[in-house]
Amino acid sequence: MVIGAVLVILIFALALVSFLWTPYDPSAVDPVARLQSSSLEHPFGTDMFGRDTLTWVMYGARITLMVGIVAVGIALLIGTPIGVIAALFAQYPWGAWIGAVIMRANDILLAFPALLLAIIFAAVYQPGTGPAMVAVGIAAIPGFARVARSGTMQVLGSEYVRAARASNRRVPAIALFHVLPNIAGMVIVQASVAFAISILAEAGLSFLGLGTQAPVPSWGRMLQESQQFLSTHPGLALWPGLFIALAVLGFNLLGDGLRDRFDPKMEARGNG
Repeated sequence: MVIGAVLVILIFALALVSFLWTPYDPSAVDPVARLQSSSLEHPFGTDMFGRDTLTWVMYGARITLMVGIVAVGIALLIGTPIGVIAALFAQYPWGAWIGAVIMRANDILLAFPALLLAIIFAAVYQPGTGPAMVAVGIAAIPGFARVARSGTMQVLGSEYVRAARASNRRVPAIALFHVLPNIAGMVIVQASVAFAISILAEAGLSFLGLGTQAPVPSWGRMLQESQQFLSTHPGLALWPGLFIALAVLGFNLLGDGLRDRFDPKMEARGNG
């Protein structure tokens, strides 16, 4: 978890620093300095237009984190209530079919991955960061719904929830004060994993031209622009690919560490 947290902080720091300082203007073009290797003047080299690669990596971190935050926020705010509501209905004989219908509709959403949704949105609207964020967020909803439903079912079977029911506490109060606090750990772990998936999805969509559009810097589009120079200037693809890998690794390690921390069984197994 510590290694993951350090990598995540590094990516966030890179994005935050870009708001205050960057080596060069990301829109500055210098044909004389095109395709230069790493140097003191350009630590990560320059691209085919003479733009500083380090500057683009720093600006690209903004887009990556923004897509992750918005996409995970959409999935969390929609998927978590869906899972909780489905579990609450499932505990009543008259509402079991409602919970089943909700989860089957959630399963149907699994048939629409982020790439397919992005293509649909690009056909209706223009390709861009906004449609990509929405597509990735919608594609991540089923994961949050499943986790929230599973956690809610466990909490509803606990003694303190039975005591709350015996004291005639209403279902909304039980969900708000008993269910949500106790499934928060599971949801946070899912959010960390979904963040890593969102980073990969954004990079893939930008690589295919369905995500962030020029002239906004994006790690995925940097990879797309560098593929024609892989044999002569591999550094153009190295740096954005490396930071994508570090970001995904960081959020995955953080999610694994949080899972071990929030799950006593996993922690006990590790200590054993």
